[in-house]
Amino acid sequence: MCIFCKIVNKEIPASIVYEDEKVLVFKDINPQAPVHMLAIPKEHVSGIAEIKDASIVGYLFEIMNKLAREKGLTGSGYRIVVNNGRDAGQAVDHLHFHLLGGRPMQWPPG
Repeated sequence: MCIFCKIVNKEIPASIVYEDEKVLVFKDINPQAPVHMLAIPKEHVSGIAEIKDASIVGYLFEIMNKLAREKGLTGSGYRIVVNNGRDAGQAVDHLHFHLLGGRPMQWPPG
């Protein structure tokens, strides 16, 4: 079982920001911005290539946009990032989106 599934099952503690029957959003333990949350489907999906029902992605974006509004990020902007595979920087094999904001972002990320 992956670390994110253990967080979903409450076997590992996390700073949960949002939870419902489909998704879980929690603070990143190594934040790269003042606001840095991870949004995941509760059902284990290894990554983008394993998505069977794309509606979960749209739902995750709805929740991330809601949280961005609540955190006051919509005026200054925010970034949503997803990595797929080790070479892209995916450290946990469970689909997750990074929601980052609260500071100016650069490209390339850094």
